[in-house]
Amino acid sequence: MSKKVKIVEVGPRDGLQNEMKTLSVTDRVEFIQRLVKSGLKFVEGGSFVSPKAIPQMMDSEGVWEGIKNLKEDFSFLVPNERGLERAIFAKVKSISVFTATSNEFNQKNIGMSVKESLTVIKDLVPKAKEKLKKVRIRGYISTAFGCPYEGPQKPHATVKILNDLFRMGCDEVSIGDTIGVAHPEDVKKMIGLLRRNKHFKKIALHFHDTRGMALVNIKTALDLGIRIFDSAIGGLGGCPYATGSSGNVATEEVIWLLKGYGFSTGVSLEDLLETSKWIETKIERRLRSKLYLSQPKRLFYGGRGRES
Repeated sequence: MSKKVKIVEVGPRDGLQNEMKTLSVTDRVEFIQRLVKSGLKFVEGGSFVSPKAIPQMMDSEGVWEGIKNLKEDFSFLVPNERGLERAIFAKVKSISVFTATSNEFNQKNIGMSVKESLTVIKDLVPKAKEKLKKVRIRGYISTAFGCPYEGPQKPHATVKILNDLFRMGCDEVSIGDTIGVAHPEDVKKMIGLLRRNKHFKKIALHFHDTRGMALVNIKTALDLGIRIFDSAIGGLGGCPYATGSSGNVATEEVIWLLKGYGFSTGVSLEDLLETSKWIETKIERRLRSKLYLSQPKRLFYGGRGRES
């Protein structure tokens, strides 16, 4: 199996939108530039949502303006028709669409049932492809392993939605453990249902670290062939609809894990740690990343990785 792993950095969107502090456009642009400098090539740039709903994502057009000349892939979340209009006007090159397995979660998050959100996505995707030539489209499925309102979710429901999203024209789909409750056995069951899917190489996994199992789940998924993972530098983010749910798995911890097992990511761990230090001063709170908090003078990768 491939030793290359694709990391999708979600800190500037999924991470920052759950932070109490709202960063300026200038700071968000610098944040993304720092992430790119570390070697990250796929980054969530922002979200075309109402600033009344998520003020942390206000003026994502300004963020795109500041990074549009960079060669990396920057996706912007488009939740509805109005969001797509903004994306088209800004002429972004990559968008993402969102749904969940849980009706109650989806209703609280975007004001739609799962079925309604899929209907919206079915309309948005062809319009995006018509107006934004060669646009890349990423789909997100939240609460795949558990919902704070409905409890455990059925893996087959995730598979059905995933197939729907690919059929609608998504180029890649990310399956999310939104509240961080997945056990490695849950991951095995999910991937077992996906192994023969013709889009298997385009499936990403998105883990939160609420129960400290995110890295274990990533290793489980790696062993079963998954090569795309979402993460947020410093462990930014969380879930506003699930009390006690912690942030995304930290990018620096994922890179450390992958390096130790001999996987190639093209990302500098040292540069990531410097960026974690920088973003901590901007959000004005301590980060959750264990690797960042330990700040070793020398980074020991162990395994087949290289000591730095």
